[in-house]
Amino acid sequence: MQDAIEAGTILIQKDTLMPDSLLPQGEPYSSGWVSVGRLDRPGLEMSIHKAGRTFFYLAGEVKATVFGFDEQKAVRTAVKRLIANVKTQRFNCLEITRVAMSSFLGVPYATVAGHVRHIQEGMVLSRATTPPDRAGSSPVAEVKAALNHEESEPMEVVV
Repeated sequence: MQDAIEAGTILIQKDTLMPDSLLPQGEPYSSGWVSVGRLDRPGLEMSIHKAGRTFFYLAGEVKATVFGFDEQKAVRTAVKRLIANVKTQRFNCLEITRVAMSSFLGVPYATVAGHVRHIQEGMVLSRATTPPDRAGSSPVAEVKAALNHEESEPMEVVV
């Protein structure tokens, strides 16, 4: 497992559908994730675009803070928490934007922040799988059912 996580590091889920020329060539970082290190982001985005994929950037920073005396272990744990957050949102990429060590009342802690990214085919953001709590139903069907229940005349919902 790679220990050198720093601002600019990009982590990609191993099973991300990408052309062979863009397969993540990096160090395994965490279960099913690869660190592609500090890449030239505009170059990576251009390569992904040329391959017919879109490299989405989701606004809003995600961050994790972990207390611990071992700096590397605290950073690894914080990154694992961010990866878990990204996985629950069903996205496949994370760009680390900040790694900072600090202390509170003499107890050191690591804060790792980043932005969720997503690589997929097509220009409309979509997540690959249905979350377990909504298996078997689609958001459009749920909205239609709610609208039809409240109003006597059916409406068509376009999403």
